[in-house]
Amino acid sequence: MFDDDDKLQPPALEEDAHSLLHELEQNTPAQIRRQRAHFRLAVKAAVLLHPGSASDVTGVKVRGATGDISAGGCSALFPVPVGVGDVYRLEFDRTALDLPLTFARCVRCRLVREDAYEAGFSFFSPVTLPESAKADADALIS
Repeated sequence: MFDDDDKLQPPALEEDAHSLLHELEQNTPAQIRRQRAHFRLAVKAAVLLHPGSASDVTGVKVRGATGDISAGGCSALFPVPVGVGDVYRLEFDRTALDLPLTFARCVRCRLVREDAYEAGFSFFSPVTLPESAKADADALIS
């Protein structure tokens, strides 16, 4: 009765497990960055966070700073937590990052330290990053 246990697990299962482990080993931070949909730039610029709903236009505005930005979204630091799933209007400091008022959904928010929260946003419409920001990033790489 117990002699047939080897027949319950096909030999291919062990090969599949080995293949999956090898694939997991390849998921390094650098590899994950290469698989992103948009190229990200590390840009520090002031950003003003407004509620995105017209019915909450008089709501609290929060000042923060961007960490990085791409055509599809950005990350930013704020002194208070940002509601994940909520829609916001992001107003960037035009002297540091010349982008129009942008609508975005908060996709993540995490506590960085006692008075700082890192939030990630997904833009509703892709933005075109200014050439000056791209040139600054190229200068940092070289």
